[in-house]
Amino acid sequence: MSAEATNPVSAAEAAVTDATARRRGRARIDLRRLGRAALLGATAGPAPRDRLPDAISHVAEAHRAQHPEADLTVLRRAYVLAESSHRGQFRKSGEPYITHPLAVTLILAELGAETTTLTASLLHDTVEDTEVTLEQVRREFGDEVAYLVDGVTKVEKIDYGAAAEPETFRKMLVATGNDVRVMSIKLADRLHNMRTLGVMRPEKQARIAKVTRDVLIPLAERLGVQALKTELEDLVFAILHPEEYETTRALIAGNPHAGDALGAVAEKVTTVLREADIGAEVLVRPRHFVSVHRVRLKRGELRGCDFGRLLVLVAEDADCYAVLGELHTCFTPVISEFKDFIAAPKFNLYQSLHTAIAAPDGAVAEVLIRTHRMHKVAEAGVVALGNPHVGQDPADRPGGGGTSGGADRQDRARDADTGALPWDADRPGTAGRDDAGRPAGPAASAEDGERVDPTRPGWLSRLLDWQQAAPDPDTFWTSLRADLAEDDEITVFRADGSAPGTISLPAGASCVDAAYAQHGEAAHGCLGARVNGRLAPLSTVLADGDTVQLLLAQDAVSGPSPEWLDHARTPAARIAITGWLRDHPENAVPPAATTGPRPQVHVAADHRSGAELHADLEGEPRASVRPAGCCTPVPPDKITGFRVRGGSVTAHRTGCAAVDTMRTLGREPVAVRWGDTAQGRVTLVAESFGRPGLLADLTEAIAVAGAAVVSATVEPPSEQRVRHTYTLHLPDVARLAALMRAMRDVPGVYDVSRARRGSSPQQRRA
Repeated sequence: MSAEATNPVSAAEAAVTDATARRRGRARIDLRRLGRAALLGATAGPAPRDRLPDAISHVAEAHRAQHPEADLTVLRRAYVLAESSHRGQFRKSGEPYITHPLAVTLILAELGAETTTLTASLLHDTVEDTEVTLEQVRREFGDEVAYLVDGVTKVEKIDYGAAAEPETFRKMLVATGNDVRVMSIKLADRLHNMRTLGVMRPEKQARIAKVTRDVLIPLAERLGVQALKTELEDLVFAILHPEEYETTRALIAGNPHAGDALGAVAEKVTTVLREADIGAEVLVRPRHFVSVHRVRLKRGELRGCDFGRLLVLVAEDADCYAVLGELHTCFTPVISEFKDFIAAPKFNLYQSLHTAIAAPDGAVAEVLIRTHRMHKVAEAGVVALGNPHVGQDPADRPGGGGTSGGADRQDRARDADTGALPWDADRPGTAGRDDAGRPAGPAASAEDGERVDPTRPGWLSRLLDWQQAAPDPDTFWTSLRADLAEDDEITVFRADGSAPGTISLPAGASCVDAAYAQHGEAAHGCLGARVNGRLAPLSTVLADGDTVQLLLAQDAVSGPSPEWLDHARTPAARIAITGWLRDHPENAVPPAATTGPRPQVHVAADHRSGAELHADLEGEPRASVRPAGCCTPVPPDKITGFRVRGGSVTAHRTGCAAVDTMRTLGREPVAVRWGDTAQGRVTLVAESFGRPGLLADLTEAIAVAGAAVVSATVEPPSEQRVRHTYTLHLPDVARLAALMRAMRDVPGVYDVSRARRGSSPQQRRA
C-alpha cells in the first residue's frame, strides 16, 4: 500500500475526528507517539520475550478487551518482523512507516477482529514494500496469514501498467471469495490512508477519494462494516464536496446543544421501558456528516432531534418487538418510518427495527432497536464473524492448510462464546441456502463438492462469476463500479419444477438478468418468461418476491439480440450478451426501423366445406346454418343459433360472448344441432417465440395430425413473440384436442387456443 502520509489536521478533518470520537467513544491514537515508540524500540534492542513492545501495547489492549484468552505471542512475532523490515522507511509526513500497519491493526482490533487477521494486517505491506517474501511469511506464520497478506498485495505496475489498479482489485476480490478477511484488511488500510491523505496533491486526493467512493464504500456497505463505511463517507465527502461539507460542518458546530433534545426523549423512553420491566440500554447516536447532509436535503431545516438517533439495545430478539410495542403505545409512531430488518434482513444481513416517534412537544426522533449481537454485527459486519474456516479441514483452507500459532485456539473459543450470527445457516428468512439459492447444509456441501461458506453472500458469488468473463481490465473496472452502485437487492423464486430455489438480483433487474443469473451462457437461447404464472417479455422488470419461469430454445442457433442490452442491468448479463454479439457479428446489427404497419403474410390453401349443421325450425322453411366466425364451433361443441339477415342461422358456442349480447338485445335463440358428418373446420391461434424453422415445424405437426390448412396468417414478430393463425379442415373433429396438444409440443410454442374474432389473446385463452 502506498504511504499516504499524515498531515497536521485541518479544521475540517478535526470535525470528522470529533464526530468519530463521539461515535466510537475512544480517542484517536497519536501516530507520532507510535512512531517514537517504534524508533525507541528499534534503538533499544529487542524487547524481552515475555513483554510486548510498547508500540503494539495499544493493539494488544484493544484485542484483549474483546478476546481475553487471545494468545499474543504471534502478534509480537509479527510486529518484530514488520518493524525490522520497514525500518528506515518513512511516510511523507516524516513518521516511521511502521505507524501505518500499526494503525490498520488497531482499527481491526477495535472492531473485534481475531488474531489471524491482526497478524496479517501487521504484515500486509511487508511483501509489497520490503525484502520479506511471501514464502517467508508462510514459513513463519502459516498458510492462512500468507494467503491474507498475498490477497491485499498490489500487482506490479511494471507488469500491468495502467491496468494495475483494476487488476489489483480483481485479485483482491477473488481472494475475498475464499476468505472475506482479505477485504476487511483492505478496508481498514484504506481508512487509515484516507485519514492521512492531507499531504498528497489535490488531484491525487480526488482520484483516491473517487475510487474509495465508487468501490470501497459500497464494498464496506455490502460486507456490513458500518463503522468503516461511515467514516470513509465523511472523509470522501470532505474531499470531493468541500463546499457542502463545510456547510454541514458549520451546521453541526452551530447546534452544540442539538443532542439535548434527543437526550430528553431518551430519558422518557428509558422510563417507559423500565416501567414495562424491559431491560434495555438507550443511547443517543449522533449522525455522521454525510447522514446530516442527507437529512438536510430531505427535510430542509433541521431540528434538534434530526442531528442524531436513539439506539435501544436489548438481550433477545423478542425484546426488540416488546420495545417496539411499548414505544408505539406510549408515543405517537410515524408509521411511514417503520421498517423490520429483523424478519427481513438487508442484503448485507443488517438487522434492526427502525421506527420514529413523536414526543409531546412535536419533536420526531428516529429509533433503532436491536440486540447487542445485532449491534456488533451491524458495526463490524464480516469482521465480527472471526475466522470463517474454524472447524474446517486444514487442507481445504485458503493456501492449502497451516495455521498461525495460537490463533485457531482463540477462534474456536470465540466461536463457542458468541453463538450463531445472522450469516449462520439456521437464521430465518436468509439462511439455509447457498449462494445459488439452493438449500444449504451437509447435502448441499456433498453435492457441490465444496464448503458452503456463510461469509460468501450471493452478490459476491455473482461478482466472482462475471469477473471471469470480463474480456479486459477496462470492462472489469467499469462493470465493477456499475455493479457496486446497485445498493439494493431483490429475491425472485424459480418456477422450473426440476430446480426450485431463489435468484438474488439487484433491484431493477429484468428477466434477461434472471436468465443469465440462472443459466449462464445457456441463456443466449432464452425465448421468454412467465412471471407469476403469466407470459411476459424478457424486458419485464422483476419485483422482490416474483416467481419466474424462463423458457429456453431447444436448438443451438438461437442467440440474444442487441435490444437485450437495453434491458440487461447486471454485468454478468451485459458481458455475456456483448461477447456473443461480438462473436456473431451478423446478429449484432439491429433490424432497420420501418414506418407504418408491417404487412401480414398470407398463405393460401384450398377451401373445403365444414361440418353439417341443422336448425330445428318448426313450421318454417328450411334455412341454411353456418358456424359463427367469432367462436368457430366444431363438433362436439355445445351450440346455440340466432337468425341473421337473409333468413340464415348462425351457430355459436354456448360460451361465446356474442350469445349474451344477442339475448340482451332480445333476440330469440334457435335450436341447432350437428349433423352426422365427423369433419369440420376450426381456426386455431398458436403463440410462440420466434426462431428459425418454427413455421415448418408447426405445419409438419398439423400435417401429421391429418389436418389440412385452409389458410394461415403469420404476424410479424413483436418482442421476439410470433402469432400464427391457422384455419384448418379436420377429417375428424374429435381429434382437435390431440392436434392442439401436438402443436403445443413444438419447441418455442407456449400456447394454442381456439380463435375468437375481435378478442385479446388473454380472452382467447380463457
